[in-house]
Amino acid sequence: MQNTLTVTSAAEYDHILYGQMTPAMAVEYLRDNRLPVRTFSETLCQMYSGEDILMRLTDFFLSDMPQANPQSVAKKLKNWLSGRNQPASREDVFRIAYALGLSEAQLDYLLGLCTDYGLQYRDGHDAVFAWFLRNGYGYAEARAFFTSLPSAPGLNQVDSSKASHLTREIRNEFLMIQSVEELRQCYLKNLDRFGTLHLRAYYYFDKFLSLLIHPTPVWIDTPEPYYSVETVMDTYLSMHMPSGKKREKYSLVQRLIKQNWPNATSIKNIRNHREDVPRKLLLLLYVITEDSSIILDGQPEEAELTLDERMEEHWWTLNAMLGDCGMALLDPRNVMDWLILYAICASSEDEPMRDRLEQVISLMYEGLEEE
Repeated sequence: MQNTLTVTSAAEYDHILYGQMTPAMAVEYLRDNRLPVRTFSETLCQMYSGEDILMRLTDFFLSDMPQANPQSVAKKLKNWLSGRNQPASREDVFRIAYALGLSEAQLDYLLGLCTDYGLQYRDGHDAVFAWFLRNGYGYAEARAFFTSLPSAPGLNQVDSSKASHLTREIRNEFLMIQSVEELRQCYLKNLDRFGTLHLRAYYYFDKFLSLLIHPTPVWIDTPEPYYSVETVMDTYLSMHMPSGKKREKYSLVQRLIKQNWPNATSIKNIRNHREDVPRKLLLLLYVITEDSSIILDGQPEEAELTLDERMEEHWWTLNAMLGDCGMALLDPRNVMDWLILYAICASSEDEPMRDRLEQVISLMYEGLEEE
């Protein structure tokens, strides 16, 4: 597994595995900023090391959006490059990739870093813009071509087939295209297959959530009633996370952990397909349920595994799920991923993953409960 990580990330993985940290020690480690968090600015500058990066981005964004305020654009780009924040819009990430001449793989990585989801080939926009980037065309050409295409009629509808291989099939079709005309024909051929976005993520979300809403096996003579989403949120997912929106007193690490933390409203919206499934929520549900049988054929017998083997099992299982959903794989330099791995490493029959994670969250925000 270590061969799949950078030297720094591998060191963090080992620190989690062998550091023997109590929850209090883990909180101190994070609060003291000892975790070398991977930032958007660091990643982008590794992809494009030219000294003209700010000038290239500024010129590109202003030419693409001539109505935008130049001062606002310049400030936004400087904030991204300084690490103050990162793009939240997928379209901005596409613009960055075209402006700097990045590869399709680099675009995919940046999308996952900034927006949870990498390139989505069941989204006609992503498929078209990725093809134009891969073949050396400009952003304006890609946009003009995409604007000329009909919209997908099934946008935001649920695909009843739930075929996990469908995305791979569509991606392989687009990879074989040699001309713009072939691209148009491929797009029209797959028009009815576009729009069922992030189906695999919803599949895992629904399976995990069902275990919490109705945890008692159906063969029990007197099954418990179904729990409400509010009950599930209060019982399992809140983990003493402050519910308010004020973050002035939060450190960077505290803000990163709290960002997009689920609530009852967001979970209901996801169940009704009004919102995408966030990566953070899938990771939380995995730890809370401790049920990897949803991902693997059969439950691994963790009691017979060593600590190293147990971590390795969960590492590959989680990455299989994330990869299936088109999400970024685990990164020990990501604060939330670090916490998830810590909870898995510390788990035992006497101390479930969820309990260890909840202890860290409680200590991390102690004294910051918001009114």
